[in-house]
Amino acid sequence: MNVKTLLPILPLLFMLCACGESEIKQTPSQAVAIEATDECHLCGMLISEFPGPKAELLQTDTNSGSGKKIHKFCSTRDMFSYYLEPENTRNVNDIFVHDMSKTPWHKPADNYFINARKAWYVAGSSQQGAMGNTLASFATEQDAINFQNEFGGHVIRFEDITHAILMPAHH
Repeated sequence: MNVKTLLPILPLLFMLCACGESEIKQTPSQAVAIEATDECHLCGMLISEFPGPKAELLQTDTNSGSGKKIHKFCSTRDMFSYYLEPENTRNVNDIFVHDMSKTPWHKPADNYFINARKAWYVAGSSQQGAMGNTLASFATEQDAINFQNEFGGHVIRFEDITHAILMPAHH
């Protein structure tokens, strides 16, 4: 086989390789990098200036032809505050959070986003995110338990998160 014969099929081969690669890494292709100038969709603060897990939410955009709109959040707490509002929940396609077992607390890396609906969370830990308490997010229950053992709090699933859990009691 010569080069001229292979040229027409090279793009197809690259696409097939890319598809398999994203499955192996388990990194969602929809999550995008958080840039230094990105502001939190809920509070407007610069996302990269704060520690702790960040979040991205892909929502159906009925106002544009693109179909989906990406909202970025400075913390998992802000994302859940937005998501739990009934008018927002129904239009959400995908949600991503950082796997904090794989990335430093003070500067989460964008290549460690995971599916938020499948993640495990620790609420009420001593670790602080943007504007105080946040939910630490993990890909596995064991990683969440390890974090809980070190920093306190309690382990919960996505579907168990409510507005009451987001607002810690003041003593």
